[in-house]
Amino acid sequence: MPRMPILPAETAHFPEDLFAEPSPTMTDGDRAWCVLHTRPRQEKSIARDLLDRQVPFYLPLIARRNRVRGRVLTAHIPLFTSYVFVLASEAERIRALATRRVVRSIAVDSQDLLWRDLRQIQRLIAIGAPITPEDKLAPGMEVEIQSGPLTGLRGKILRTASGQRFVVQVDFIQRGASVELDDFTLTMARS
Repeated sequence: MPRMPILPAETAHFPEDLFAEPSPTMTDGDRAWCVLHTRPRQEKSIARDLLDRQVPFYLPLIARRNRVRGRVLTAHIPLFTSYVFVLASEAERIRALATRRVVRSIAVDSQDLLWRDLRQIQRLIAIGAPITPEDKLAPGMEVEIQSGPLTGLRGKILRTASGQRFVVQVDFIQRGASVELDDFTLTMARS
């Protein structure tokens, strides 16, 4: 029986230093963050196109394990289905719209706030903890993590039937990602 090849994870962001502080790409006056709302299951295709054209982008991907015919396979799926974050010039944005994979482009008023939210999502993914997508987040108490690998992250506490979860939001699209709270030390976030 032939084996199916296991594909490597797609590139989740470009350039490699996109999340450096301060972001070198944020100083380019020609580009601004926008959010591409894609057609279903087109996020990776758009990301590949952006990578080929060297346009800065972020497609948060999380690992999901599935059992197929007795084998455990890992797929890397978009954390926020139908959304790709792009740092593009007007011409690059229009070219992405012309692919017919994008439903619409959403302008971002607060560039720094979106970039901060995306950096926090990237840190959350980087620690490797199981992440749960959160849609249409309700307001909650804002906290900051004081110890552990997520020190400095700001988010909200969400109480669920299974316990407490720490949620990092991307306010602009009203979605987020959460991890279960273990032994993190939390304090009330200051404005």
